[in-house]
Amino acid sequence: MHHVQQMAEQLRASSAIVLSLILLLSLSETQSKLLTRCQLAKELLRHDFPRSYLSNWVCLVESESGRSTSKSMQLPNQSVSYGLFQINSKNWCRKGRRGGICNIKCEEFLNDEISDDSRCAMQIFNRHGFQAWPGWMSKCRGRTLPDVSRC
Repeated sequence: MHHVQQMAEQLRASSAIVLSLILLLSLSETQSKLLTRCQLAKELLRHDFPRSYLSNWVCLVESESGRSTSKSMQLPNQSVSYGLFQINSKNWCRKGRRGGICNIKCEEFLNDEISDDSRCAMQIFNRHGFQAWPGWMSKCRGRTLPDVSRC
């Protein structure tokens, strides 16, 4: 009987280790994601981006972050741009605490959960249009946009 209890304890211990490893792997996976063009298009649609502007949004994200959810970029004016949409800390968010026009902590834009990024990007767009993004201005405006029709 003692032998069976010992085996059961060992099994519990090793399953706890396996679960811990699975949890760690899934946590590290959620930190950053490089989306394919079609994954991005589907995500944007899922977050209520209008289909009519989808190619513009995909082009914007590709030119700003290369479709990486974890990109951050220090700018010469000491502000930092964050995440998929490269949302800037100067006006839109605050580093280390909630704030800015979007009332959010900038670091929230660095994970692969993009609903907060999407809401803030929409706020920026509603105020300034695509012109708010230098990447869109230089690489998308007046150019051939990505074809996402087969996504």
